[in-house]
Amino acid sequence: QVQLVESGGGLVQTGGSLRLSCAASRRTFTSNASGWFRQAPGKEREFVAAISWSSGSTSYADSMKGRFTISRDNAKNTVYLQMNSLKPEDTGVYYCAQSAYGPTHDVVRYNYWGQGTQVTVSS
Repeated sequence: QVQLVESGGGLVQTGGSLRLSCAASRRTFTSNASGWFRQAPGKEREFVAAISWSSGSTSYADSMKGRFTISRDNAKNTVYLQMNSLKPEDTGVYYCAQSAYGPTHDVVRYNYWGQGTQVTVSS
């Protein structure tokens, strides 16, 4: 099995930045992509960004384009999410996940999930 541990969340003011990390215990032949999702209070889980481990190709939700950057360190089995120009609507619990597919937006394609890290953006 694959275990994922997120870190880097916290409280930040509007316009600030945070860098989230997700360390994976291991990757398998079917661990092809990692993604970030978030869930605000009372709302469903929302896709943020994803990256292919092999090619590095990325995918972003429209609301994050230009502000968030996903990256990965293959040697460390770690994926990062750099979040800049944060807004109050970015507040939520951020989860990293791993998929046997490419950097898809579809939540059902992700079979391993971290415990989540809280991001709070104050206005």
